[in-house]
Amino acid sequence: MASSDIEAALHSARALILADLTARDVADAAIVSLVEEAVTHRRWWLEQWPDGREFVLGLVAQDVQDALLESYGRWPLCTDCAEREDDPHALGVEPELGPDPHWVCGKRGVVVAPVGGLA
Repeated sequence: MASSDIEAALHSARALILADLTARDVADAAIVSLVEEAVTHRRWWLEQWPDGREFVLGLVAQDVQDALLESYGRWPLCTDCAEREDDPHALGVEPELGPDPHWVCGKRGVVVAPVGGLA
């Protein structure tokens, strides 16, 4: 895979994750730095496994989600369940390693949005 293909995949993943963070109003400078760290880590990963290009968006989303859990809390919350229940939970990324990742409510087993498409 050419370096330009790797960079294109990483720039796309960065933009889509930032769109989700912005949609949920959590895209402050410290959190954007977490996104940059995840992208940097996945750049190395893609250089080692160039065939993983279609998986990088879901992996960056999971990396950011894990980093946010330590510093911010669960993200992104399932807003549908939060309106009905007093037990907020985070959406998960599915497939965990595959193309076209989506945010999924694990409690209800429904796709909420593609990664990059949160409202």
